[in-house]
Amino acid sequence: MHRTDTEAALRGASLRVTGPRLAVLDTVGDHPHSDAGTVARLVRARLGAVSTQAVYDVLRALTEAGLVRRIEPEGSPARYERRVGDNHHHVVCRSCGAIEDVDCATGSAPCIGASDDHGFAIDEVEVVYWGTCPRCREA
Repeated sequence: MHRTDTEAALRGASLRVTGPRLAVLDTVGDHPHSDAGTVARLVRARLGAVSTQAVYDVLRALTEAGLVRRIEPEGSPARYERRVGDNHHHVVCRSCGAIEDVDCATGSAPCIGASDDHGFAIDEVEVVYWGTCPRCREA
């Protein structure tokens, strides 16, 4: 993402434009499905000294602002991506943990109706496909 686009996204979400916020948002955009540790390492490579807690704080603020989506595949640390506001799912490799986006086949959220919603107003459905990626199948 271009720096002025990143700045505009932060301002549009009523967040102050800071070096760590710009670096985290750009890093998540450049490396989708990264965990917080990976984001912190890559942000440090861009900025120098940035605490792990600062990266976690920025990720939380960006998630709350709707600029970043947090996903939590079973058995994996939370992962972050910039692709927000659409109705997509994920496929996860059981061997190496690789994650890829999968567009929803049925349209807008919620894409699947519950057999019994128990009175809940359901606004989102999470679908995770599990399998083995091509690289692990070849190995």
